[in-house]
Amino acid sequence: MILPKTKLEVYPLCLGGNVFGWSADEAQSFDVLNHFFAAGGNFIDTADVYSEWAPGNKGGESETIIGKWIHLKNNRTSMVIATKVAKLATRRGLSAKNIVAACEDSLKRLKTDYIDLYYAHEDDATTPIDETIEAFDALIRTGKVRYVASSNFSPQRMKESLRLSSELGASSYVAVQDLYNILERSDYESGMKAVVQEHGLSILPYYSLARGFLSGKYRPGAVIDSVRAEGVKRYLNDRGWKTLERLDQLSKKYSTTISAISLAWLRAQPSVSVPIASARTVEQLQEIMPVVKISAEDLELDVD
Repeated sequence: MILPKTKLEVYPLCLGGNVFGWSADEAQSFDVLNHFFAAGGNFIDTADVYSEWAPGNKGGESETIIGKWIHLKNNRTSMVIATKVAKLATRRGLSAKNIVAACEDSLKRLKTDYIDLYYAHEDDATTPIDETIEAFDALIRTGKVRYVASSNFSPQRMKESLRLSSELGASSYVAVQDLYNILERSDYESGMKAVVQEHGLSILPYYSLARGFLSGKYRPGAVIDSVRAEGVKRYLNDRGWKTLERLDQLSKKYSTTISAISLAWLRAQPSVSVPIASARTVEQLQEIMPVVKISAEDLELDVD
């Protein structure tokens, strides 16, 4: 498919690079990337801050691994690479100076001379919106960035950014990357969704599988050894278990994985372009790669 307002043709799944250099070392990451590419995948999402939080890391580890892999495969023109600026401790915020410096850092780590989709990873209330917009626009005009998007903005700040971009005649955000999945709908659907639809944008949801819960590996009484296990605790309740039970039924009906059903639900939602999901192993990748369509009746997954 082609992302709205762009010329970017992408596979219906964006591979999240947050695990590269964190729970997946370089060799494991290369293995996942190789299988993703071999299966037709071409869209990878990362950020300069990935994975600063891991002991011994300083940020940029994911970009570095992806850059090495692209260099070895010599497949840059076949790939669509998205990365982000604003959250890395040493490159914090959306000032013009920081955006330019962070972009140069990311380009070096990714071993490329352009970024396909560059996100403002979070809002920066300390920097005038027009300064941020003009800095992104300058990167696009120089060819270092093809398109820009936002992540974790409020609907109000997003609308203001789009308005100013239009007034300035500058490149504007073409998409948003926000939290959205079967179990966490209200924040997006009650706010940003209206902005996205009004302006003909799209959402590329993160935590598409609710930190792995919607993959089906978490079950009542099961102990999961995962770096994400703590974040999954919010779903370990009646609503979560009922949702998994329904996903179990649908995965059998459509002869596919629970992850594939969860991602199919997202793809069917208005304004969703491509869900983002990560894989630490090839086995996990194989669970998220299938692209299936489910009936309108089966899309009714509200178990409240």
